[in-house]
Amino acid sequence: MLRLTNTLTGKKEEFIPIKEGTVSMYHCGPTVHNYAHIGNLRAYIFADVLRRTLEFLGLDVHQVINVTDIGHLVSETDEGEDKMTRALSREGKPLTLAAMRELADFYFEAFKNDLIALNIKLPEHFPFASDHIAEEVALVQKLIEKNRTYQTNDGIYFDTAKMKEYGKLGGPTADNSEHSRIPPNPQKKHPRDFALWKFSAQGGELGYDAPFGKGFPGWHIECSAMSMKYLGETFDIHTGGIDHIPVHHNNEIAQSEAATGKPLARYWLHSAFLTVESGKMAKSEENFVRLQSLIDRGIHPLAYRFFILQAHYHSPLIWSWEAVEAAQSGFESLVLRVADLQTEVKNVSHQALPTDPDFFLEAITDDLNTPRAIALLSSFLEEKLPPNAKLATLYHLDEILGLRLKELAEKVRTIPSEILAVKRERDTLRQGKKFQEADALREEISSQYLVRDLESGTAITRRLDPSL
Repeated sequence: MLRLTNTLTGKKEEFIPIKEGTVSMYHCGPTVHNYAHIGNLRAYIFADVLRRTLEFLGLDVHQVINVTDIGHLVSETDEGEDKMTRALSREGKPLTLAAMRELADFYFEAFKNDLIALNIKLPEHFPFASDHIAEEVALVQKLIEKNRTYQTNDGIYFDTAKMKEYGKLGGPTADNSEHSRIPPNPQKKHPRDFALWKFSAQGGELGYDAPFGKGFPGWHIECSAMSMKYLGETFDIHTGGIDHIPVHHNNEIAQSEAATGKPLARYWLHSAFLTVESGKMAKSEENFVRLQSLIDRGIHPLAYRFFILQAHYHSPLIWSWEAVEAAQSGFESLVLRVADLQTEVKNVSHQALPTDPDFFLEAITDDLNTPRAIALLSSFLEEKLPPNAKLATLYHLDEILGLRLKELAEKVRTIPSEILAVKRERDTLRQGKKFQEADALREEISSQYLVRDLESGTAITRRLDPSL
């Protein structure tokens, strides 16, 4: 039984899908105006572990991650520049829809490559907001017809006063203007009212035609329109970061339920921030680190995944180079442990599972408790069991963790013939008690290879680096 903490109820609940055997899941994706930072990527690792757990339990998962390439303004009060147009100016590109899409495609590919490097399964759909203008316009029109909106000089706004249960997820929904450096439109009836559609600047060429005026969809309406198109009016799970709760996700719920009269999603799950000493890691604070920065420092992307999995997704996680380097060391030790087991056996069959995976699943199905699951897995490796049985279990459970343990262990064991010749020479020197010469050979190859003296002889493995 899988239990998940539902932000909607504030309780840990048994997960029961709407349709038996199938799960529909939506995750708020990137605004592709810049590279993703490692704090952003924490939320996708969390969603991936959730998806992998559901699939491990035999469920068919239909996942959507949207791509915001228009309509995301710099202020939560729907004021200021669009993040995409600001990025065009930053990069010296023309302010055209074609240039905006070109920019979006570039940063989307970079984002997708980050997901692949982190072994995050790609979703069934990656819908772009700009490809769904018709659906977004139709949803705004539906809300207008239901008398849930009003018009100001800069757009169509959702009237939150007409939504008795606005703010179901909690958070500072009453007035978000105090968190903004940009003053809100004085024509708004209430500070928490939000834009469904923003009109293009007078005489401006950027924008899309709509019955209510040329402009752009609001950030929130984009997610509702795309999730409904691909998953239906009510779906199982909506995930995101905790920063989405007070504004974006509350607004999604309000506009969707006003339009359909149905719940948007049954389970809402949110991951905590990756923090630095000064607070949340964010592009706006200019304190962010890219995944490529880790790779450039010799940190394997999956060591970062391992770092994230060592904390519960609900817990804030403090980032530092020292912490991620420690995770790299711990992950390398785990990979080497698997490599040593592989050396002991030739063939491993999943039919040879020695134990029921319940010892591991007990932690994972308890609200995705990955730190406890990893601790239990480490203890399991110390048990007196046949090596092929340990490997079979590890490979099986890594379907959830997504650490590519089998593949990486095989790669670190792949040693060039010239290095194997050094190993044989070193073994001969040690047998002749010429330890000083043997140590010199170790130093000669130690930058790329790890040399360990075991009872069975010298073991040489590649160091875990991002090229593997």
